[in-house]
Amino acid sequence: MDSSRANVIKVGILTVSDSSFRGTDHPEKGTRLRDTITSIQSAKCSVDILDFVPDEIEQIKAKLVEWSDFLQLDVILTTGGTGFAARDVTPEATKLVLEKEAPGMTLAMLKGSLDITPLAMLSRLVCGTRNKSLIINLPGNPNGAAECFQLVWPGIPHAVDLLRGHNGSVEKTHETLQAEGIQHSGFTRSTCKQQHSCIGQNLHSDL
Repeated sequence: MDSSRANVIKVGILTVSDSSFRGTDHPEKGTRLRDTITSIQSAKCSVDILDFVPDEIEQIKAKLVEWSDFLQLDVILTTGGTGFAARDVTPEATKLVLEKEAPGMTLAMLKGSLDITPLAMLSRLVCGTRNKSLIINLPGNPNGAAECFQLVWPGIPHAVDLLRGHNGSVEKTHETLQAEGIQHSGFTRSTCKQQHSCIGQNLHSDL
């Protein structure tokens, strides 16, 4: 494999919509999300496939399994079918194929979206993993899908490294985050030792 391609995050976008599948409504939904992805990190993401399925659990499941097990995409994004309408079944289909759920990513999207509109509380997004693929449900609204992707993007590269088993990249990320956290808090190893010393003195003085 080309070394420049090895570090690229391979993405698939699946639009779940009866009308889009029939070609009667907003066929550009997936392409707008693709443009958002490439504008954020054009050097790290490659949208390898765009497709449409109707709001049918079995068809959604089949596509997710195909993209994860056979195409081995790093990230699978679904858009649509996450509301309260009778035909909205994307979360149900997604849960049936997931091996592990990622509620933190769902919470990040919900929290960020609620800052934009209170109606975000009606969204039923699900995130998780299957094999080495990260699967993320996004809203059907193109603007909402783009906003939610941007909210979870900070965690995606690290999640992909974990799923790929790239231990070197994982350790480097942990070290960077630890260093940044220490700098932001003004906390250092010497501070730690001083605090332990003070704690010990206080304990002895209290006895």
